[in-house]
Amino acid sequence: MRSRDSTQAGVQALVEQALVAHRSGRLDQASALYEAILGRDPGHVDALHLLGTLCVQAGQPEKGAALLRRAVAINPELPQLHGILGVALEALGQLDDALASYDQALALQPRLVDGHYNRASALRKLGRREEALKSYDTVAVLAPRLAEAFYNRGVVLDELGRPLEASASYERAITAKPGFADALFNRGLALQRLQRNREAIDSFDRAIAARPAFAEAHFAKAQALHQLQRPVEAIASYDLSLRHRPGDPLTLACRGLSLLLAGRLAEGWPDYEWRLRTPEMAGDLRGGDAPEWKGEPLAGRVLYVHSEQGLGDTLQFVRYAPLIGAGDRVILEVQPALERLCASLPAAPRIIARGETVPPFDLHCSLLSLPAIFSTTMETIPGDTPYLAADPEAAERWRERLAALPGFKVGLAWAGGQRPDQPHVVNIDRRRSVSLNSMAPLAEVAGVTYVSLQKGPPAAQAAAPPPGMALADFTAELNDFADTAALVAGLDLVISVDTSVAHLAGALAKPVWLLNRYDTCWRWLLDRDDSPWYPTLRQFRQSKPGDWAGVMAAVRDRLREYAHRSEAAASPA
Repeated sequence: MRSRDSTQAGVQALVEQALVAHRSGRLDQASALYEAILGRDPGHVDALHLLGTLCVQAGQPEKGAALLRRAVAINPELPQLHGILGVALEALGQLDDALASYDQALALQPRLVDGHYNRASALRKLGRREEALKSYDTVAVLAPRLAEAFYNRGVVLDELGRPLEASASYERAITAKPGFADALFNRGLALQRLQRNREAIDSFDRAIAARPAFAEAHFAKAQALHQLQRPVEAIASYDLSLRHRPGDPLTLACRGLSLLLAGRLAEGWPDYEWRLRTPEMAGDLRGGDAPEWKGEPLAGRVLYVHSEQGLGDTLQFVRYAPLIGAGDRVILEVQPALERLCASLPAAPRIIARGETVPPFDLHCSLLSLPAIFSTTMETIPGDTPYLAADPEAAERWRERLAALPGFKVGLAWAGGQRPDQPHVVNIDRRRSVSLNSMAPLAEVAGVTYVSLQKGPPAAQAAAPPPGMALADFTAELNDFADTAALVAGLDLVISVDTSVAHLAGALAKPVWLLNRYDTCWRWLLDRDDSPWYPTLRQFRQSKPGDWAGVMAAVRDRLREYAHRSEAAASPA
């Protein structure tokens, strides 16, 4: 009896020593003591539990899970055992098993905060975000001061596309834990998505105050400043981000965009070249092992110029292809929808469609690198138009058909192209696009027939135009941009949001009115209603984010004058 009592006392003394070592952070000593306890008593549940927990904390989840399973087999009624076993299984990526362990812990102790919190984590990783949100809601009731729970709840709401609720959840986290840098940062991102950029900047500033070397927060602040048309301040914030994350390609590329927006083209192009080194675009480079062309004489070599980004980008920058010279020594790759139209370029190079086999080449460059290669400044932008042309016979056929329509003929495009695989483009598209119904003020202008130039899913809106709007829709006959160019050639004016149709009209030297969002693209610059890229283009800008009503009212009033003047000019003396 004394021997067994002595053994138990010895084990208990080891347990107490192990706990002291564990709590004081002396994990190696604690681990050795737990092992010693199990050497004397292999079924000691507390030692199995605590050593398993220590292993999980030390990044050894596989060993921890094995110890914890032994403990659960001995005492299946202890909720904390199931809970920490779930953490180990989650670390091993065994999410369904982890979830089962959390559920077992909660069956034994329904108000176990860690159980609900960890259950939410596993559900989120399984993509079951609505269920995860419910678990975080339960934690919020049980532990209303647990900042991390509100933070992670905000992350789930962000992932569910509910930024307003996410920002409120981050605010609860910040209230519970002032100076919570990650919550302040994420709150800023949510506010940015809501186009509340000034509030977002305040949140980023608070995150930076809590963590001065927070490169991501400096970067996000710069983006918010850029969207507020404050590029000089944005550049300063990008510089601070680069101080803590030197050489980051995305930060350098975005800094380049702010320089371009400010009209500082000579400084902006080199930074913008870093876009080709970002993870998003690095996989899209199609030059293989061939050297990049930097503008040196081709000297008989073949240059492959490949398109990148959207259709509008290609339409804007193909103007540089004739400047390269060397005719058939240049292979210009464009999107398939632009292949026929780009064959109309003066001194046209060899045109191929993306996806076709590329003929042999010696050098390569991206189309959007040509402004940098040609050292383009505000004074040297190649702005002569037209540099693309519609097929004369096709254009004449459209003129004959359009002649049957009454009045002044205006083409309309109200939405940009949708690229769901590029989330940042999706967010921009929401800000640059409108609905056809939002163009209702244009229906008030007498003597105008509108012609839809809209393609893609938003084109369906043409079937139900705003009351009073005469809208002809021939888009089913438009199979590529050569077809669209022929139709545009017969119009008096094009009105378009910032999408490829605006670039097409500008490249054809057709009068075009650009409906421009507040956070304008760099290419439209600041504080001007014209464009050095397209002499026939006029801009109508939002005076504040989201103010399409003001833009439409200004366009309506200007269109009345324009249509009336054109009608008077066409009338016989």
